[in-house]
Amino acid sequence: MTTHNQTPSGSPDPDAAQGMDIAARTQWQLVRARFFRHRAALLGMVLLAVVVLLAFTSIGIGPVPGWWDKSPTETGSLVNGGKPTLGLVPEFLGGAGLALGEHPFGQDNVGKDYFALTMRGTQVSLIIAFVVGIVATVVATVIGACAGYFRGWTETVLMRITDVLIAIPLLVIAAAAAKIAGQQGILFLGVVLGLVTWTQTARLVRSSVLSLREKEFVEAARSVGTSAVRIIFKHILPNTVGVIIVSVTLAIAAAVLLESALSFLGMGVQPPDTSLGRLITDYRSAMGTRPWLFYWPGLFIILIALSVNFIGDGLRDAFDPRQNRVRD
Repeated sequence: MTTHNQTPSGSPDPDAAQGMDIAARTQWQLVRARFFRHRAALLGMVLLAVVVLLAFTSIGIGPVPGWWDKSPTETGSLVNGGKPTLGLVPEFLGGAGLALGEHPFGQDNVGKDYFALTMRGTQVSLIIAFVVGIVATVVATVIGACAGYFRGWTETVLMRITDVLIAIPLLVIAAAAAKIAGQQGILFLGVVLGLVTWTQTARLVRSSVLSLREKEFVEAARSVGTSAVRIIFKHILPNTVGVIIVSVTLAIAAAVLLESALSFLGMGVQPPDTSLGRLITDYRSAMGTRPWLFYWPGLFIILIALSVNFIGDGLRDAFDPRQNRVRD
């Protein structure tokens, strides 16, 4: 039997009636609802998905072929001075729309298709960025959780190491690490950069663990003899998942810019491979005569960084416990 709250006059309380329409939701349902209300985050997801699909399906990767018929290593004769053939189709020629042409992004000095080169650079930059984000987050989570839970000398040693690394400019550390990585490949470069970019996330995780370690459910787990490792990974870290997920997205966005800066300085991806930053470095002298060689990789750097930052902002707002109102 359903019971309705009533006002002193005997009529149903409208506020209570409205409250009865609110269905119980889990924490993840609330997070998902808040995230999908964030328009910038949705735009970021669409932009990132388009960039990833375009980069990995156009020229393929490894043994998997793509739909574009040119290779980033294939040279040829310059067509129309290497200018981009991407443009609009006039209505009297069959209707308005985009025409890719033979070389939509133009050609470089030796006749390589610049669309294929840009897609390869985007692939490399994305792979490095995601590897950096994952490695940095794993290292930061372990160090921050151990420092926050065990306290004492463990926290002192780990946090003093973190403080020393924070005091040194990130670009200097990353440049030295990238120099050591040398010709080992993009995956190794991503791992090395991830090992030097974890400091800020570690401090965030530590602060979250410090507040959670004194909660009643942690005390209850200790009282029944649960091991410290199980308490950290089973009880504490699941409650810091919001901080961790947001940190992953921000680390990926920062890694795109860091890799581009290192490649621009000649310390990132090494020839014969390329990346977006390497393309800007290789063709920066052509900016005055053939600016498209500079603009296209720069545009994709901006798209990736902005889209990941938008997603990170949406996740941060979604995991904010103060935002407890969710519309149907």
